[in-house]
Amino acid sequence: MTDFTIYYTDDDEDDLCIFADAVESIPQNIKLQTYSGGQNFLNAICDPPATPYVVFLDLNMPGKNGFDVLEELRNSDYKKDIPVVIYSTSSEPGIIEKCRKLGANCFITKPVLMNDIIKSIEHAMQIDWEKFIPNQSNFVFKY
Repeated sequence: MTDFTIYYTDDDEDDLCIFADAVESIPQNIKLQTYSGGQNFLNAICDPPATPYVVFLDLNMPGKNGFDVLEELRNSDYKKDIPVVIYSTSSEPGIIEKCRKLGANCFITKPVLMNDIIKSIEHAMQIDWEKFIPNQSNFVFKY
């Protein structure tokens, strides 16, 4: 079975722990790296340059928020192709569209139920990010 590395950035420790519990229950070999806050994530991904399979990114964080982090990734020469899934409590159409325009690959509103969290992660793991082209019909994942 293929090994995957997921990076997840959020400022909420409870959300980080719940996400880690969900990853542990998935029967694939997934290495999870979690980061508390946008700047911590950016520091880690730059030194040494990392290549996660996918990055899950919260939007509402103090300091560098998810929009800032996404913009910095997309403006970087060697990190701009890393797939980014926005993982946020928001479901506002304007925010979703802003994320798509900034270069996110997918948008998932944070689920409440563990089963839906697992489905969301599994969905992201099943996408062939090298071939996936986000558009208005496939950008938002509905669990």
